[in-house]
Amino acid sequence: MSRSVSRLKVTEGWLEANQQYLMGQIKRVRQALLCKSEQAATDISLSLTNGFYPNGHGLQEQPDTSFAPPLLLNQLCQTFSLSSFERDLLLLCAGMEFDASWGLLCGMAQGNEQWNYPTFALALNILPQGHWQALTPDAPLRRWRLIDVGEGLTLTNSSLRIDERILHYLRGVQYIDERLASLEEPMPLPGILVASHQQTVEQIASTWLQVGDGTFPVVQLCGEDVTSKRAIARAVCDNLGINLHALAAESLPTDTSQLNLIKILYEREWALSSTVLLLNCDHLETNDPARESAIARLLESLNTPLLVTSRDRRRQRQRPIITIDVYHPTSEEQHLIWHNALGNQGVKLTPAIDLLVSTFNLSASQIHTACLTVKGMDIETPAADEQLINKDIAHQSTIPPITSKLWDICCIQARPRMEELAQRIDSAANWEDLILPDRERTVLQEVATHVRHRMKVYESWGFGGKSRRGLGISALFAGASGTGKTMAAEVLGKELRLDVYRIDLSSVISKYIGETEKNLRRVFDAAEGGGSILLFDEADAIFGKRSEVQDSHDRHANIEVSYLLQRMESYRGLAILTTNMKSALDKAFLRRIRFIVQFPFPNAEQRREIWQRIFPQQTPTENLDYKKLAKLNVAGGNIRSIAMNAAFIAVDAGEPLQMKHILQATKNEYVKLERPLTDVEIKGWV
Repeated sequence: MSRSVSRLKVTEGWLEANQQYLMGQIKRVRQALLCKSEQAATDISLSLTNGFYPNGHGLQEQPDTSFAPPLLLNQLCQTFSLSSFERDLLLLCAGMEFDASWGLLCGMAQGNEQWNYPTFALALNILPQGHWQALTPDAPLRRWRLIDVGEGLTLTNSSLRIDERILHYLRGVQYIDERLASLEEPMPLPGILVASHQQTVEQIASTWLQVGDGTFPVVQLCGEDVTSKRAIARAVCDNLGINLHALAAESLPTDTSQLNLIKILYEREWALSSTVLLLNCDHLETNDPARESAIARLLESLNTPLLVTSRDRRRQRQRPIITIDVYHPTSEEQHLIWHNALGNQGVKLTPAIDLLVSTFNLSASQIHTACLTVKGMDIETPAADEQLINKDIAHQSTIPPITSKLWDICCIQARPRMEELAQRIDSAANWEDLILPDRERTVLQEVATHVRHRMKVYESWGFGGKSRRGLGISALFAGASGTGKTMAAEVLGKELRLDVYRIDLSSVISKYIGETEKNLRRVFDAAEGGGSILLFDEADAIFGKRSEVQDSHDRHANIEVSYLLQRMESYRGLAILTTNMKSALDKAFLRRIRFIVQFPFPNAEQRREIWQRIFPQQTPTENLDYKKLAKLNVAGGNIRSIAMNAAFIAVDAGEPLQMKHILQATKNEYVKLERPLTDVEIKGWV
């Protein structure tokens, strides 16, 4: 794999020999310039022994070239297959950078003092074995940008200049071309990988070693764990002794000529310094066709080892591609990372770590960040607190103080980035706010129990080993609008101390084939790490009764439904569907849902209880009759809307909230509902 001396340890003796050899070769070309100059024989100022060249060596004396690694001029010529004429032409250009008299010599040799620079005409005139092909665009000197051709009336009389990167390379100074360095992304420092990720490193390294110098397949690392993918890429290159350069796909030029230059420069860097490109597509916008086209062209044409990171799989038409899914560390590995990162405190926090690992699926970097955040905090675990943790794991209704600090940090660390597809709900409601029949409330409490003890039942008790299907916890909340479906999700979120994300399925569905599944995949993949509660609102948009497949659209609609259910069944957290019309859902789909909770329209007694709880304690009220308010035939969501609007009316009037304010707000609400307000409902209010 190694193509250069960039990662090898070279001695001072090797560097000195490389310098002497380079200067000796330039002296040889300088002699040709002197022979062409009419003043060469008499001009003492241009003597070969004027002190510029080291140690005053004569023309015939050259350092020994039997060095390992090879001296850089020889290695450059071998790498790019330069002929002897092309080598000397490159040295002719290099001499301009080392010898102040070089320009004068060029002018004298060309018979024009204004032409004080190397040209192709000069090279053909003074160098042996000259050939016209050396300066064609596809010949090595120009194809690999070893020299730059300046402006001129003719190609042969245009100025020639050695590329700066090549100049420094010949002197033994290694750095990446500045045109690429300006695009570089920072890479993580080397670290210890978990065993599962180390296996991926060995797989990639083995693949590249088997290829040798042939055509390398694209290695694509997919998944949500961005940091681990980059750490794996770095470890592969470190293990093979090669360099890694990261480039964000957003920085890739879309102009064809600029893209071709970037491609050539990366191929040149692979040849000069064994530098491999890591193309980062993790944050690429999906609606940029020009960028997508540029990425595809680069992946197809770049003839070097190439790593690509992306959340979703990318497909190539021609070049072989190896796709590797990178997952978060396993539960056992996460336990080990937590204990190592917390040091001595890890032993005391073992029960808390068990709870965190069973809930959050974090990357190694996220765990380390969480531990760094709690450094300096008072996280000593007294005996009483330890008992509380042990009790909490078995019967978890609250999170103990010691675990709470780490828990909140993990929630933030694992918070998914899917703002354009989902809305995070602030879970403020509790069980007392949720007015439901006892049967439905019991089912909701069972949902919370399943989420809490999922990992213990699946792993410790072995149920996960029986089958991997159906291990996700899914629920369907059915009921009319305003009956408490969203509030129930909030209650579960607060009870479990997990984020709740609302996803409007009608906005996720796309008319373009494959886009709906892609949007759903983004939601689930982003949420996997934090065990977030996913609330898919308006399931009717995708879950209509399955009809006979009559065309491709019907078939595709069924595929979308199947994909959603499949992801719900395998999701690490809790996935909830809401619907206003349970009867419209296909029974075959309903059988795949673990919990079904019916939210009935509240009766008069339940409405009275809702009215009693709807006003905050600090709200000033006066003479409210909850029994009369309960006659208003509306759902809890409407009651909340009426109560809040009545509060604004009362504040504006400068009065405590009274029945008359609620009456005015009720009339406004019924206008919005397009329903008539009957006298029976508001009898005796004012």
